[in-house]
Amino acid sequence: MESFQDSILQLITQTSTNLPPDVRHAMARAMEQEEGARSAQALNVIGTNIDMASDNDGPICQDTGWPTFEIKAPVGVNQIVMKKQIREAISEATRHGKLRPNSVDSITGENSGDNLGPGTPTMHFEQWENDDEIEVKLLLKGGGCENKNIQYSLPAELPHLGKAGRDLDGVRKCILHAVWQAQGQGCSAGALGVCIGGDRTTGYQHAKEQLFRTLDDVNPNPKLSKLEEYIMQTANTLGIGTMGFGGNVTLIGCKIGAINRLPASFFVSVAYDCWAFRRLGVVLDARTGAIKRWLYRDEKEPAIRMSGNEGFVLTGNEKKLRAPLTEEQVRSLQVGDVVLISGEMFTGRDAVHSHLIKNPPPVDLQGSVLYHCGPVVLKNGNYQIKAAGPTTSIREEPYQGEIIKRYGVRAVMGKGGMGAKTLAAMKEHGSVYLNAIGGAAQYYAKCINQVLDVHLLEFGIPEAMWHLRVTDFPAIVTMDAHGNSLHADVDQASAAILAKLAEPVF
Repeated sequence: MESFQDSILQLITQTSTNLPPDVRHAMARAMEQEEGARSAQALNVIGTNIDMASDNDGPICQDTGWPTFEIKAPVGVNQIVMKKQIREAISEATRHGKLRPNSVDSITGENSGDNLGPGTPTMHFEQWENDDEIEVKLLLKGGGCENKNIQYSLPAELPHLGKAGRDLDGVRKCILHAVWQAQGQGCSAGALGVCIGGDRTTGYQHAKEQLFRTLDDVNPNPKLSKLEEYIMQTANTLGIGTMGFGGNVTLIGCKIGAINRLPASFFVSVAYDCWAFRRLGVVLDARTGAIKRWLYRDEKEPAIRMSGNEGFVLTGNEKKLRAPLTEEQVRSLQVGDVVLISGEMFTGRDAVHSHLIKNPPPVDLQGSVLYHCGPVVLKNGNYQIKAAGPTTSIREEPYQGEIIKRYGVRAVMGKGGMGAKTLAAMKEHGSVYLNAIGGAAQYYAKCINQVLDVHLLEFGIPEAMWHLRVTDFPAIVTMDAHGNSLHADVDQASAAILAKLAEPVF
């Protein structure tokens, strides 16, 4: 199969850069239905970003995710060779900047640099009786939404919903709780893959397999079809909205499967996926490995355009800030303000935050903007940022307050908000949290004019501290220096709605 590796490279590239039609249509409906001002603004940015990614052949999100391949092949096809060529295609896609290097040694923390290592990528093979074709499906699922996966063991007592028993109504409560606990941290509006039953391992696997279904299909099991419809209607009444900003659209899909279980166990496993729902497939000629046709999309049908504008619709009320920032500037900001940042900023994720607790920073952070971002970076003479959306900020909660206190950081930027400890530090020391739009990696990359320097590169490209110059980088103040938090408000309001759904339905 001389064309197999090239076909897999094409599949990886297209999956990373071009959302399938069912997801585009779901996001277009979300844009039509959303009335909340902040969520509608976020959806405009998302729509623009989707178009930019496909136009520029660039990653939709800077977190290009964990590659999961589902492969069906004829009896006798050499799976050892196929695995080797899939791994080589993954490495090549990483070199080309279609994938961010995401494979990290769990013991040493060292990034392999090519997305390869024990366990990565995931490949599931299945034989079929079609001798002429090979089917390959690929799902790229990022860490932010992966962290919002959740598994329940029934019976259970669930916050705001009470007892969930070993029946479909108990399953209903688990799924609603899964949506609520994700808030905006998994880049809502999201999609759920759910498995009822199995053991702990097969439950999660089957839940993720549900994400290979199209968002517009109908479950052949009438009971599960009814439950899917209920979840879609009800979850969108919780008021969580896009990015957790509050609004009408929290989910774009819910797909539920069921497998047998042990009598002693009743697991409900939920795989949460973000709006950047990257899933495509190909059917290959079993003799040559060449692509015969694509799955999930019709190549004859042009992809629908998602946006007629350039993301953030400017009103003239935006606050223009030039970094480094002063305490006076920061304390003048309020929750809900839209800011446009120009000047210099620094990226910093998990490794940087851990380092700063134990060591002084490699740069002066007084008055700085610290961006929770692990960009996609290529070097062709100079460094170029190819994708630069925010990562989930709550992971830095154990560190953030102390870093603000020690080093005078004036603005922390990411997605999903942070907790009470960080909020208290912001109020005491004069700092704000800026919520960028999760997944909008192409949109934000265009706001970066130059890479000024890079520090702590030994942590790997995503975890290094990148020193950037930016122009009119947009974000929304969601935690201010006066002790206010939009995230806490939406969490409490949606919890009150969730509590009203405790009575049995099924």
